[in-house]
Order: sequence, then C-alpha cells, then structure tokens
Amino acid sequence: MGLDEGQPAATVWDNPAEIIRSLQPEHPVLVFAPDVLEQRAREFIAGFPGLVTYAVKSNPDAAVIRNLVAAGITGFDVASPFEIDLIGRLAPHAARHYHNPVRSRAEIAHAVAAGIKAWSVDSRSELDKLFQQVPPEGCEISPRFKLPVPGAAYDFGSKFGATPELAAELLREVAARGYVPSLTFHPGTQCTDPAAWEQYIRTAAEIAAMAGVTPRRLNVGGGFPSWRVHGVEPDLRAIFELIGRTTARVFGHDAPVLVCEPGRGLCADAFAIITRVKAVRDGQSVFLNDGVYGSMNELPVIGNLDRVEVLTPQGEPRGENGPGRVVFGPTCDSVDRLPGEISLPENIAEGDYVIFHGAGAYSTVTNTRFNGFGELSQLTVRRFH
Repeated sequence: MGLDEGQPAATVWDNPAEIIRSLQPEHPVLVFAPDVLEQRAREFIAGFPGLVTYAVKSNPDAAVIRNLVAAGITGFDVASPFEIDLIGRLAPHAARHYHNPVRSRAEIAHAVAAGIKAWSVDSRSELDKLFQQVPPEGCEISPRFKLPVPGAAYDFGSKFGATPELAAELLREVAARGYVPSLTFHPGTQCTDPAAWEQYIRTAAEIAAMAGVTPRRLNVGGGFPSWRVHGVEPDLRAIFELIGRTTARVFGHDAPVLVCEPGRGLCADAFAIITRVKAVRDGQSVFLNDGVYGSMNELPVIGNLDRVEVLTPQGEPRGENGPGRVVFGPTCDSVDRLPGEISLPENIAEGDYVIFHGAGAYSTVTNTRFNGFGELSQLTVRRFH
C-alpha cells in the first residue's frame, strides 16, 4: 500500500527501469514522481480562474497530500469522516469541502464537530438534515445539479444531482435560512470535452435566476482529464479558459467565485504501475501479476490505460508495440481481464515488465486483495523515463 504517515523517506530511484534492474520485483509496484504531481498542481493553480481543491478520494496517500500542500494547494474535497480527519491532520490550515451530498446524521455530526463549513446537497430530505444539524453562521450549502451532458468516461448524474428546477428551490431555501448560498456540479469523470462545462455554467446562471439568488461560489466539480491515451494529451488550458470566459459572460457583474475539485486530473499522471508478466499462454494471451481486482479495478468501466511500455528484466525496452493482445490479471477468476486488447511487443516474454503510465487515481484505493493477490508496494522516482 502507500507510504504510512510518519514513515521515513525511502530511497528515491532515478526511474522505473532502475527499480526493475535493481529489485526484479515479483509483486506490482506503484511508482510515484513527486515533481510531476507538483508541476500539475502548479498548472492548475496558475491556470484555473479560482480556488483549486483536491478530491482526496482519488488517492489519499499521505505523500500525495503533503506534496500538494507544498505546491500551493490550499483546499481539499473530502467525502467521508476519514478524509475529513486525514486532511485535518496532514493539512490543518486547508479548507475542507464536504461535497458528498448524502450523509448519515452521525457523519454530519462528525463534520460539524470537525469545523466543516462547506456542504453540498441534492435533495430536500438531505437538506432538511443539514438544517437540523448545521448552524448557519458562516456555513455554505451548495445545491448540486445534473444535466444529460455527454463527453465523460462515466456520468455521476446517475447517482447524484438535482434537476435544475429542484436546485433552484434548494438554493432559495438555503439563502432564506441564512446560509451562504452556492452551487455545484460535476460533469463526469475524465471529461475531455470543454463544452460540458460551458453548458453546466450556463444552466447554473439559469438556476440562480429562477431562485432569485446570487450564488456566492460556483464549484465546477472535477472531471478534468488525465493523460490516458498515447499521443493525445488533454488540453487543460482550453478547459480553464472556457470556464472563466463562460462564467464572466453568463453571470456578468454577479459572477460567483469559482472552485474546482480535480482528483484524477491532479494525481493520475504522477504515478505508474510496474507489473510483471507471469505467462504468455501459447504465444497469445498475456497474464500479469496485477489486474482488475487489484490496482486496475476501474479499467473495465473507464477503459484501458493506453500509455504502456514493456521492459526486459534488464530494464531495456522490449521493442515496438505490435498487435493487440488479451491481457488477464493473476486471479483464478475469468472476470479478471483488462477490457478489449492492449498493444504489446510481439516478442513479449515471461518475466518482462509492463508499465502502465498515468495510474495514480483510483488504483491503491480500489485494490481488493481478492484471491490473495494485490500486494502493492510504493516507491519514489525522479522521473518516468
């Protein structure tokens, strides 16, 4: 798993190839490049026209949190009491936004005691809970709304979000009760189409007009894409510029302060997973020591990581990637297969290492340890190549 809080700094390796040559790891290794994480954080801080908060759920590793704080991140999106307390310990001066819109009464009480001041909600029943337990003084409540907007790998609207009409009613009630009224949405994970944010922001202005309330802040969610496909790096600057331009145009002088909550977009590209080939069955399908029950749990939902390189046990490139192959994980379960096929060198061999780049989000946190597999160590590198 990740580095424990308070654990002494381990060896910093030059790159994954050095780890392979020196350690010949038999279990998967998650390699972390802090410089890549801090560079991405500075890109968000400089480019996004508002407050950047990190979605802790994507990767709550203590090293990630500390490096983000060092890079200038001052806010975190927390979705559980565990995450509230984690950030309270690791970044005690940072803002914590509790934007999971459904909570038990015990969870609300925990957050109130921890000093949480920013909440989201997407239903009348959940808003009533907040009214009963959260004091209005200095507390922000943001109705979360949803739209049928395409462009994301999967849509959070199937679980969360009020209709624009309901969001307007909730916003009006929030303001009437003396809370700080704001709005929030999430366009869906790995959203590569900037137009999704444009449509959401336009609708936010319509909701504010319906409610007759000027929202203090507008949280444009996460959804910012990481680099998953070889040769097609996301254009974050274009997304940032469109968000700022659209907000100014549709709200005018009443433009709310903008907030975003990237998870994948911040942390994914700062990690890679080193896996080892257990077998090449009759020269065809490839079996790895990691799979969908381990650190690749989300791939059947969101699609393969296309940025793959194969190294020999000596840390040398195996060769150019060739035709697609079926790739299985290590468990004794037929579900443990990566989606589709993955382009790998024709001469890939047992004992080779397959490195999946851009694997920092939703990898350690979804590792099930099913069937006795899933042991995952974490090492630090200066760079990936």
